[in-house]
Amino acid sequence: MKRLLLALGVVSCVLLAQEKVDEVTTAKIRSEEMEHSQIMRIEHMITDRYGPRVTGSPNHEAAVKWAVAEFTRFGLKNAHTEPWDFARAGWLNERAVGFITSPVKENLKFEVLGWTPSTNGTVSGSAIQLIVPQGPEVPVDPNAQAAGGGRGGFGGRGGGPQRLQPTKEEFAQWIAANKDKVRGKIVMVGKQTVVDIMGEPPARRVDDAQNMQRYDPNNPNAGRGGRGGGGGGRGRGGEPDPTRMTANEVRDQIDAMLLANGALVRLNDAARPNGIIVAQAHNAYDVTKTISTAVVRNDDYGRIERLLADGEDVKLEFNIVNHSYPEGKTSNNVVAEIPGSDKGDEIVMLGGHFDSWHAATGATDNGIGSAIMMEAVRVIQSMGLKPRRTIRVALWSGEEEGLLGSLAYVKQHFGTAEEPKPEWQKLDVYFNVDTGTGRIRGASVFGPPEAAAALRPLFMDFADFGVGGISATNSRATGGTDSTSFNNAGLPGVGCSQDPIDYNVLTHHTNLDTYERILPDDVKKDAAIIAAAVWHAANRDQMIPRFTKETMPAPQPAR
Repeated sequence: MKRLLLALGVVSCVLLAQEKVDEVTTAKIRSEEMEHSQIMRIEHMITDRYGPRVTGSPNHEAAVKWAVAEFTRFGLKNAHTEPWDFARAGWLNERAVGFITSPVKENLKFEVLGWTPSTNGTVSGSAIQLIVPQGPEVPVDPNAQAAGGGRGGFGGRGGGPQRLQPTKEEFAQWIAANKDKVRGKIVMVGKQTVVDIMGEPPARRVDDAQNMQRYDPNNPNAGRGGRGGGGGGRGRGGEPDPTRMTANEVRDQIDAMLLANGALVRLNDAARPNGIIVAQAHNAYDVTKTISTAVVRNDDYGRIERLLADGEDVKLEFNIVNHSYPEGKTSNNVVAEIPGSDKGDEIVMLGGHFDSWHAATGATDNGIGSAIMMEAVRVIQSMGLKPRRTIRVALWSGEEEGLLGSLAYVKQHFGTAEEPKPEWQKLDVYFNVDTGTGRIRGASVFGPPEAAAALRPLFMDFADFGVGGISATNSRATGGTDSTSFNNAGLPGVGCSQDPIDYNVLTHHTNLDTYERILPDDVKKDAAIIAAAVWHAANRDQMIPRFTKETMPAPQPAR
């Protein structure tokens, strides 16, 4: 094993020595971006003017038209939209207000759950709280604890043991006992989550030494972690118990009960500290399957719960106006190009998802990722650079619902390694940014070690920006972000890793994801890195190395 690792290290070092970087152009790209950047103006338009950009909504479609016009204004060619089937009506909240009217007066802080209906004008009623039955605690797997983390922790949901769902018999009895209580009521579903207000916030910057070690090609543990990387599995104890409900069944049957029995509004606990609210979408994406639903700030939810426990008749009032858009069943990606020269039939792509959730304006997720890509091609075009390969930029929709826009594009244009379309052989590499406002600290590329070696010298040219390098991955699993749509097809997708700043604890999918959370110096550096990486790939003599037919990892189903 040691000999193998040594051999791989030697191969990587040889490739590193052979790989040439256009230092002059890279320096000019740095200068252009750091001295004449337009990235914050682009971000302002994406967020303040067109946010939130929920897939299928008029906001998103307006943003799409603006982006096509911007790419054209930059001087890119063939700026256009490419439709794909979203298969559901679009949705957007227009306005929402809620109050405690008795025994106290208070404005409630909440966000509306996506793809839920409006209230019937202003509705008022007494609050009741339903405590959903649960099964026994799930045994803790000691081997999985070390792999925890993710987006929980400080600013995340409260701790406590995981529990199984109730049995089907228990839940049927609970429904029968509660269905006649909800008519004309505003229904709190579940107890308040006790959130951690004393936890230490995680570091906003990645440690430099750890980052360099993470991307060291001679480190046998290099490349582990990062978005869409390893971690604990989903299994929690073998085969599911057929006598128990699933979480989806519990959720759906509660909604059906509330709808059938005349409840006015459903209230969910945001279950986050510091006023953070995450409100995504109802799982059915169908406003006829549920009632108007608000995700209420944890503090307000707890106050109502405690007043109810005192025996108070807590009166609430809501007015929620939502709209469905049948035309949103067809959504659009945005595509534009800088034409290549002698290798113009080969394509280097860069992109990010343009859509967002609706609780804020989608600044860090992923307005800034889109702005970085728009700025990168603007810089290349404004400098009059003429790439050998065609540079194609894409802004995806439907990412938040499951990478739908990029998966549709990859399927239409490239196919898969097993069933390739003609363009599959012509796609050189795809670059993606989708983890907030922090500096790019490294990346992973789907391919053999030689793929990382081909890009490493360019990334290490930005070591003074904090970049540690690039590693290779052989995972074709989708999840996390749009680069995995390309990996899934057997194509070289590059996913960038960034300093977390506040992404995982404050802004990701939350009501705090606004323009104010963007760090201008960081994102300027990100745009320079991406522009230089794209330029490097577009002008190499050979395409980025990829797996051969014999070494290609086995396909995995797209999610």
